[in-house]
Formats: sequence, C-alpha cells, structure tokens
Amino acid sequence: MSPDLRTRLADVELANPILTAAGCAGAGRELAQFIDIARIGAVVTKSVMLDPRAGLPAPRMAETPSGLLSATGLQGPGIEVFLQRDLPWLLSRGGRAVVSIAGGSPAEYAELARRLSDAPGVTMIEVNLSSPNLADQGRHFTDDPAAAARVVHAVRSHTRSDIPVFAKLSPDVPDIVTLAGACVQARADGLSMINTVRGMSIDTVTMRPAVAGGVAGLSGPAVRPIAVACVYEVHAALPDVPIIGMGGVRTGTDALEFLMAGASAVAVGTIIFHDPSACVRILRELEEELAERGVRRAADLVGAAHRPMGALPAR
Repeated sequence: MSPDLRTRLADVELANPILTAAGCAGAGRELAQFIDIARIGAVVTKSVMLDPRAGLPAPRMAETPSGLLSATGLQGPGIEVFLQRDLPWLLSRGGRAVVSIAGGSPAEYAELARRLSDAPGVTMIEVNLSSPNLADQGRHFTDDPAAAARVVHAVRSHTRSDIPVFAKLSPDVPDIVTLAGACVQARADGLSMINTVRGMSIDTVTMRPAVAGGVAGLSGPAVRPIAVACVYEVHAALPDVPIIGMGGVRTGTDALEFLMAGASAVAVGTIIFHDPSACVRILRELEEELAERGVRRAADLVGAAHRPMGALPAR
C-alpha cells in the first residue's frame, strides 16, 4: 500500500504536505506548463498587497555558491487583479490557494483579509510579517513580537472563521520561540517558517552590491539547517501548533527532515527557479522515503525527532 500523505493544517486537510513557497511560483500560472498544480498540497501565492507596486530596481537577484539572494520589494499588481485574474485561474486548474498577504500597517493587512474572506476558494491566509511597518521607521513587523501580534490579531479578526491564518516568521530575530508564541497568542492558527535570512554579496568587478537593494534575503540550501532548527525549537515549545516548514528544500529527504523536526507540511521555494517540476518530484521522493521505511502515514512522522526511539512509528 502507498503511504497516506494527507496532512492537516488547523481545520484544513490537504491531500499531501508539499506546497510551493510564497514568491517562487507566482499564483501557479508559471508552473502549469511543467506540472499539474492540482497534484500538490497547495500553491502559496506571491505576497499580495492592497495596491499595485513596482518593487525595487534591478538587479533583484544574485546567485551565491549555496543559494539565492533576492530583493523584489513586494512587487505585484495588487488585490484587485489577484481576485479578478489570478485566484480564479488557480481555482480553475484545481489548485488550492494559500494566499500570502503583506502590508504597511495592521489596517492594510485587515483589509486584505476582509477582501479575501469575501472571495470563494481561499484555503488559507499566510501573513508575511517581513514587511516594513510604516509607523515604526520601516522596521519589519517580524522584528517586534508585539507588532507582529497586532498584525496577526487584525488579520484573524477580519478573516472568516473557516479560513486558517498562518503567521510567516523570520529567523533574523533574537528569539523565534517568543515571536511564535506572540503570534499564537494573537490567534494565529499556525506558523510558516522560515522566511529568508539577511545576506549580501558584493560584485568585485563593479564594486557595488550584487543586488540593487544592498542587503537582500538569502534562500536555498545554505539556510536549511537554520530553518530546521527554528522548526524544531518552535515545535518543542508549541507542539500543538501546526507548522509549514521551508528553507532550502531540494529533495524528498529534505522534506522528511522538516516533518521529523515538527512541520506538518513543507514548502518548496528556490529550487523551483531551475527545476520547475521540483514540487511533484519531491512529493514522489517523499512517498518513496516513507514506503522504504514502512511508514504508513506521513503525519506519523511529524515531530519524530522529539520522541524517544520506542515511540517512533512502527515499520
């Protein structure tokens, strides 16, 4: 028998635990020529804002030996275009929509949540807290647990009760467990972690930053041990809170590692840029990993690294 890949995120059941990571697959349209997007657990959309944004100037991305530096500046067409064009397209292809949102104030996040609650077909909302707080000199909401909690509370208060709200956390904080706890206290239904890690590269020919914005977000294989540690620590502190783990996932074994650390689902990001079929390949590899170990249900391995050997799933 094939392993049961179903996973539960708050009140939502997904067919399998493999998602796209926000910002790496648009709203799914870019991947449709390579994979059937209905096969994966869900598509996490690029972060949507209230109004159209041009984003930061080019160059916005630079490769590093172990990952990718990126700084797009939350570029996008805004919520109106998303609701009229992108969401209907995704649903027409049988995809499940986890909509990432970003804003400059709790009120903006709240309005996005309200608009999405009025739209059919939204499976979950992911709150991108790595967005500049306009009332605090542009510091990211994720830098301050109290500010992050205010955003999460605003979103949860304006979101339909049947739509889970997940807070996306940054590792660039003094204590990610404290940040996670603040978001859960503010009624987040779950957590997504991690967002990119601050990094920088200098072009030694031009003697300028490789990314126009200077400091950018590092993703890819280099950040996976950081991400696994964050998931592990937060699951240990908040074992009943569902987590979407992400950061440098390239293979089914990588996905398995996140499950064992405490994630209930795994988002695939940077690898998509040079392997657009990565999500379905990783899903297949994860299924093979489970079958090889004789594990009947993927959910049985969530948090396995925290349990004594005798409590691990039977082979």
